[in-house]
Amino acid sequence: MQHFHSVSILVSIAAFCAWCNHRFIKLPAAIGVMAVSLILSIGSISLGRAGLVDTTRVADFVNSFNFHDLVLHAMLGLLLFAGGMSVNLQELKTQKGVVMALSSLGVIIGATITGSVFWLGANLIGIKLPFVFALLLGAIVSPTDAVAILGIMRKVGVPRSLELKLVGESLFNDGIGVVVFLAVSSLALGGGMGASDVVTTLFVEVVGGAALGLALGWAAYQVIKSVDQYVVEILVTLALAMGGYSLAEGVHVSAPICVVVAGLIIGNQGRELAMSHHTREHLDTFWELVDELLNVVLFVLVGLEVLILNLSGQQILAGLVAVCAMLISRFISVGSTITIMRQFRDFSPHVVKILTWGGLRGGISVALALSLPDSETRDLLVVCTYVAVLFSVLVQGVTLPSLLRYATKTEQAPCQTH
Repeated sequence: MQHFHSVSILVSIAAFCAWCNHRFIKLPAAIGVMAVSLILSIGSISLGRAGLVDTTRVADFVNSFNFHDLVLHAMLGLLLFAGGMSVNLQELKTQKGVVMALSSLGVIIGATITGSVFWLGANLIGIKLPFVFALLLGAIVSPTDAVAILGIMRKVGVPRSLELKLVGESLFNDGIGVVVFLAVSSLALGGGMGASDVVTTLFVEVVGGAALGLALGWAAYQVIKSVDQYVVEILVTLALAMGGYSLAEGVHVSAPICVVVAGLIIGNQGRELAMSHHTREHLDTFWELVDELLNVVLFVLVGLEVLILNLSGQQILAGLVAVCAMLISRFISVGSTITIMRQFRDFSPHVVKILTWGGLRGGISVALALSLPDSETRDLLVVCTYVAVLFSVLVQGVTLPSLLRYATKTEQAPCQTH
């Protein structure tokens, strides 16, 4: 019953934040609710210091949610499955080279550069951190989360190809990012994994997850094809997302990649060949609602997490160093990938700027940081991650429309002169 009350309060807070954003702030849902929940958190802390509010009880409420388990073992599978279902596989194939490069090598290169730059910056401000823990921070902030900016991109009217690059990358790099985090954390915390073990684990997790997702997606497709009742078919997809994620975790392959592949199969072959028009309408509405609700709750939780952080001036400064490291590594990894691929295909002039600034970090990074065992280093990495996520969502996310409009305007300007 206690868990029910906690969830009820959380949903009520999420509803209030969503209403405030829609009524007054008018930002994209994920960005807006996070901003409102952050304002509520800072307000609670201020009232607590003034002796007007018992912040201990508020912090206990936030602590009652195991953020790591809630995100990585409950929400992530549903969110990624919904994302996979929404992507047109034929369109995605046109961007497959860029997507796979950014979501695989891009993650590894980005994590390495982020960790290296952060290690150098931390030493400059007087924080002596073992290099492997700096790499661990790089792995934590390596997955991007395009959910928060999809609304912006569609509202501004960016090319579909650019949207597919960001969405496709975010769908696949979550799974690879989690595997990289597990490998680096094993090295940092003494898990006994060597370099060859890391490569083997990465290969098995990624390939195994894709193979399992393909098998489960095909089986679910056959089941859906045998009936024509939208309630049953929606239940099958829900079972596929939740059961497939749990099964993948049980057999130690990448659960995120498994559900993304399964979602792509159901969202494409399943939609076209196994469902009636009536079922497709209900299915799309259901998963769109699940996606929106979970993202609102997730970003509200991210905003509330500030209540339980032990912040210090040096940690916040280290967080700003992490932001710089994250942006530098993103620019290098994206820029190098696009530069190489320009030899084989064309890209719009501002694609590197947009992909760099549009690579937002979200709740997955916070969940990974909070999963680390308690220590002073863990506290530092959690604060750095939180500062990086806040900057990513509230600064990059809010200013991205201006960048997109500028890029669109400058790209069209030469055409207007002819």
